[in-house]
Order: sequence, then C-alpha cells, then structure tokens
Amino acid sequence: MSAHASIRHVLLTAALAVPAWLTGSLPASAQDWPSRNVTIVVPLGAGSASDIMARVMAEQLTKQLGQTFVVENRPGAGGTIGANQVAKAAPDGYTILCYGALGTANALYSKLPYDTINDFTPVIAFGTQPLSIVSAPSKGYKSLADLIATGKAKPGSLNYTSAGVGTASHFAAVRFLVSAGIEAQHIPFKGAAEAVTEVMTGRADFSPQIFTTTLPLLRDGKLVALAVSAQKRTSIMPEVPTTIEAGLRADSVYLFYSGFFMPAKTPSAVVQKLHQEAAKALQAPAVQERMKTLGVEPLPMNLEQFNTFFRNDVAEAAALVKTAKIPTQ
Repeated sequence: MSAHASIRHVLLTAALAVPAWLTGSLPASAQDWPSRNVTIVVPLGAGSASDIMARVMAEQLTKQLGQTFVVENRPGAGGTIGANQVAKAAPDGYTILCYGALGTANALYSKLPYDTINDFTPVIAFGTQPLSIVSAPSKGYKSLADLIATGKAKPGSLNYTSAGVGTASHFAAVRFLVSAGIEAQHIPFKGAAEAVTEVMTGRADFSPQIFTTTLPLLRDGKLVALAVSAQKRTSIMPEVPTTIEAGLRADSVYLFYSGFFMPAKTPSAVVQKLHQEAAKALQAPAVQERMKTLGVEPLPMNLEQFNTFFRNDVAEAAALVKTAKIPTQ
C-alpha cells in the first residue's frame, strides 16, 4: 500500500478507534516529562508550512504541559541539517523534529549523516496539505487540461518552479508530469515565496504550492489554481477540481504533511505521552481553526499507523525518484 493510498485506510480505521489520549494511564517513567524546556527543530526557514504548524503546536503544548516548547529553525541542505540535529540528539524527549519530507531527502541524498528509517521515531502527523497547481492569469491557462495540451503540443516548452530540489512543490510537479505524460523544465528556488513570484510575473508556467503560500494571491486574482493534487477537493477552495477530476491517474496525487518525530531510542512512554498530548492539542478549538486557515486536512493516526505511513512514504519517494530519473546527490 502506498503512503497516499494508506491515507484512505487509516482514516477509516482511525474513525473507529478511541484516541489514545482519552483512555488509559501513562507509565510512571513519563509522568515527569517534560520537566524543562523542549526544543522543536524545524529544518526549514521561518514562515514555511512546517514552521507555522510547529509554532501553533508549541503554543498549545506549552499551555497543556506547563513547560515551554521552543521552535528552532535549522534550514539547509534540503532539510538534512536540522534532521541530523534531531537524529543525533539525546533520546530523552527534549528534542523534537517537525517535518514531513524525510522521505524525499532520503531518496535524493545518497550519503545522509543519519539513517532515515532507523534514527527517528514517528510520533504524530498533524494533517495533510494538498498542493494547488497555480499559474498566472496572463498565461491564459483556464484548466489543467489547457496546460497539459500545451505540454503535448510543444514538448519541452513548459517550465515550473519549486521551493527547491526535494521539496513538496518539486515532487508534486514530478508526480503531475509523470501522470500527464509531459515534460517541463525545473527551476528550483530557495523558498516558496521566490518560486511563486516567478510564476506570478509570468516568467514560469506553473508551480505546485500549498495554500499557505498561495491563498492570498489566489483570492486577489494574481494567480489561478488549475487543480489540487488530492483525491478530493479541499475545503479551503472547494471550487478547484482535483488532478483526478482533470483526467489524470491517482498517481498524480501528492499530499504534503508535517508531523513530530523523536530520536530513535526515546523511551516509548515519552513517545506515547507526546503523541497523546499532541493529539489533544490538535483537538483544541484555536488549533483547529488555525489549521483550517492553513488548508490542513485532518489525518488521525495512532502510533503504529503513522509508523506504517512514514515507511510507505519513504519507499514511495524512492520509487518516484527512480521512475522520474531525478538526479540524486
């Protein structure tokens, strides 16, 4: 089962399960955690989707647990610098990774300083954020079919931007191109803002981006959304069709997610407590409202389900890199 196909499964099974944080008691070894500040490492810059969600969760967890959760941005090297900081941190529960692209980094970098599967413990996913394939009104594309038709009529004429090699926008574009059977030149940038600006000015044809970056521009008419990379329409812009509705296969879907990971060998009782408290935080009205404005769709999973989802995502990213012949580093 692929990572994205597994979403349907976990949503069905999780709907029948009572959240762990509503039942049972915690082992004694987790009762005193946290007894000091907790660092949440975001391996991306400030303002990124993972950064925003980390700060939303940090604020709520601070309220719930009475200890300060501090967000620390450690961008660079496709997210691997920050990820490595967490992988090498003491497994005591006081260093957490907030990220969702460990799988893509694993697929792209042949010599990582950590073992993606064995050096992290998946704790909880906050939800998924579908990416919208956006273009400038001046380009004249009224639908995804128009964009695909141009790509087929004039092979090699299209170009697209991303927030960098290995980012969600890069992989979402590759999925779209493979499914549509067309090619386009990749123009990577160092962040989503620059990638979107290039499209907005008309210098690039399209870019898949999460709504955190594009929503104000879409509502102001500075961009148009041709489709969302999802299996169902998003509640934040329900008028935009999915890539599947536009006639592409299910393999066109790419969903960005963020979640918490801890270093491997973190005591299971501490992992369980963070999972429970984070699940509780996600139910807080203020957090739910903020996540809704970010276009985050709930993705409830228990620890075992998230571990399976994570492993599938890592395998799927590796397969996509091989299929699309994306150069590795």
